Amino acid sequence: MKRLFLGLAVLALSALPALAQIPSLDQLVPPGDPTASGRIMQFVALLTVLSVAPGLLIMVTSFTRIVIALSFLRSGLGLQTTPANIVLVSLALFMTFYVMGPTFDRAWNNGVQPLMKREITEQEAFQRITTPFRTFMRANVREKDLQMFSDLASETLKPKAGETEIDLRVLIPAFMISELRRAFEIGFLIVLPFLVIDMIVATLTMSMGMMMLPPTVISLPFKVLFFVLIDGWNLLIGGLIRSFV
Repeated sequence: MKRLFLGLAVLALSALPALAQIPSLDQLVPPGDPTASGRIMQFVALLTVLSVAPGLLIMVTSFTRIVIALSFLRSGLGLQTTPANIVLVSLALFMTFYVMGPTFDRAWNNGVQPLMKREITEQEAFQRITTPFRTFMRANVREKDLQMFSDLASETLKPKAGETEIDLRVLIPAFMISELRRAFEIGFLIVLPFLVIDMIVATLTMSMGMMMLPPTVISLPFKVLFFVLIDGWNLLIGGLIRSFV
């Protein structure tokens, strides 16, 4: 029995240093910082933003217009898997970083860096980070789409008298609709010459009596050759970059 009590006493004494190393709540949450609940909410909000980052990239940047135009190009050529999806998406991403470079730089220098240095609050950082994206979207959105979403919005989302800043919940969907429209316009111009080649080849094969030969088998090399001879990649990428204000 004495040995049992002696062993318990030794275990209790050995646990004291470990208990002394457990940080207190004051150390976890320094004075002047938000409470523990507020800190947890900040972490949850940060994880949420990181999880929807790809969606945010599509919604507020030039990615939508570029990737749809490249998809139309592949469909117009009649190539199902060339270039591969990873190539098209990677090209669209790097073109997005190229087009949005000044916007990203302003958001980083004016909002992210001061927030990391704790020079501004989260609310002010959010305002500074979103301002360059607001400017980009406002310059590329169609007034008709913006007016439609403004008319359909509730009174709380409509700008008050004297206010020029548009709520993001109105500006972002209007910008996305505008980007889809422009992307389909560019896609029509991309597909049109390839459609003409398909029609010419189909007419020739029908007149020669080759009913069992699909016209796309013959037109495919001509379309690829035509695209290479006119330096299509240079024209397409240059036109896409110039289409942004």
